[in-house]
Amino acid sequence: EVQLVESGGGLVQAGGSLRLSCAASGFTFDDYAIGWLRQAPGKEREGVSCISNSDGSTSYADSVKGRFTISSDKAKNTVYLQMNSLKPEDTAVYYCAASPFWSGFCSSGSYYWPVWGQGTQVTVSS
Repeated sequence: EVQLVESGGGLVQAGGSLRLSCAASGFTFDDYAIGWLRQAPGKEREGVSCISNSDGSTSYADSVKGRFTISSDKAKNTVYLQMNSLKPEDTAVYYCAASPFWSGFCSSGSYYWPVWGQGTQVTVSS
């Protein structure tokens, strides 16, 4: 069964940190790009950060550059998103998604990501 399971969300004060995890199973991890996307109420989905497991290339949205870091542990089939200096505007449901394609940037389109996790809530209080 193809599956992505996110964990690590929660409530944190502005300026704090969280690390999200995305555990993958049921497909060849090394052949896929993994992305973190988020959606806040009333806002469009945003591609936050993505990584290509084939060559390690990464991409970040301008809104998180310098604060978020994506990494991949191929031994554990897990992708992490380290989020530092969190802001209230980072509040959203964060989803990880997998794609056999890599375009070099983090698309927010559902067509690009055939595999999705269930999402994890991140709430940043001011």
